[in-house]
Amino acid sequence: MTRTTVVTGGGTGIGKAVAARFAADGDQVVLIGRRADVLEKAAAEIGGTALPADLSEPAEAERVRADLAGRFGGIDVLVNNAGGNVERTGTHEGVVDRWSGNFRANVLTAVLPTEALRDLLNPSGRVVFVSSIAALRGSGGSSYGPMKAALHPYAFDLAAALGPRGITVNVVAPGLIEDTEFFGGTLSDERRATLVAQTHTGRAGSPQDVAETVHWLASPGAGHITAQIIQVSGGAERGR
Repeated sequence: MTRTTVVTGGGTGIGKAVAARFAADGDQVVLIGRRADVLEKAAAEIGGTALPADLSEPAEAERVRADLAGRFGGIDVLVNNAGGNVERTGTHEGVVDRWSGNFRANVLTAVLPTEALRDLLNPSGRVVFVSSIAALRGSGGSSYGPMKAALHPYAFDLAAALGPRGITVNVVAPGLIEDTEFFGGTLSDERRATLVAQTHTGRAGSPQDVAETVHWLASPGAGHITAQIIQVSGGAERGR
């Protein structure tokens, strides 16, 4: 059965891989992101629909809701992937600017669309949040890990609220994932080797690794799995 799947941050990296995985099943996939040109290119490549929006703004989230409600009536899958570490961009200085920047980039971009769209979710719908290994073990003093961690109790509460409708809510927490824009070219060979050495699988992850996990959580076979954090990190959170 064709489903309507919404992927935020769907223009590149993990989000694009997730969108492509659902599109391969014949789902109607809507990609949401801030950069219209990047989003439209990705949508054309996978056969999806681009819906440019800044989901850190309440009015934009409501605009997305109106668009999706008018176009599809309801949705089946919501993947909250939008985010990133603003401290890596060099554009945020000072404690308040860095922390509020990562709050907007990682918390509001997940909470605002979820609150706007939760009533559009069809019975047996799926919500998946993309968090990070940093939410579980820290991010070296950055505000990024704490902001991702804020999504975990929100997801647990949401799972309890939506469970009676047959809707599951889960979190995927990736470790080192290559072929994304996250590090912005700042990951040194030495740091990469350290991160890979922390895994039990001896390799970095790929966007496809995360996409397959998200796709499984959205499948009928995962219908009794909710309020869980699934790590896609090769066991790196356990360390060595």
